[in-house]
Amino acid sequence: MDMRKPQYRLAITVAVILVVSCAGYLAWSQDNVMVRDAYTSENIADASPESSSDNTDLLARVIHGEAGDEPYLGKVAVGAVMLNRVNSASFPNSLSGVIFEPYAFESVSNGLIWQRTPSTESVRAAGEALNGLDPTYGALFFWNPSKPVSPWIWSRQIITEIGQHVFAI
Repeated sequence: MDMRKPQYRLAITVAVILVVSCAGYLAWSQDNVMVRDAYTSENIADASPESSSDNTDLLARVIHGEAGDEPYLGKVAVGAVMLNRVNSASFPNSLSGVIFEPYAFESVSNGLIWQRTPSTESVRAAGEALNGLDPTYGALFFWNPSKPVSPWIWSRQIITEIGQHVFAI
């Protein structure tokens, strides 16, 4: 790779800025965010430094990026997984912490969440997930079996399938 080409320097600069920003935010959020036992839209808003509308927009963007072509219930399910992770001691305790965890979600890693405007259906699904609807029954993981995935993910206990996604704990 020729590091003298401007597009490579720009890409590396952007990558470094994103990594530093995420690391700084995660360090801040671990010191300043409380874990909640239940997740309603009010509790998620209280547990995250973002406002309720920020949480809805961010969740809708990830839902649209990860499940844009899925049925409505599949969109809600993807949102529920994010919120189940917030509620789990095994994951960051804020919605943005979960969403921006390195390599957790393809649409975040590849920047798709910023390139597409969430559909009305994705926004509505985010609202329902934030209000506690969980068609996954507590799933912490989801994947599309028709796409390349780590073999490790198949070691998880599958709970349900919705659309093209498998949901597991």
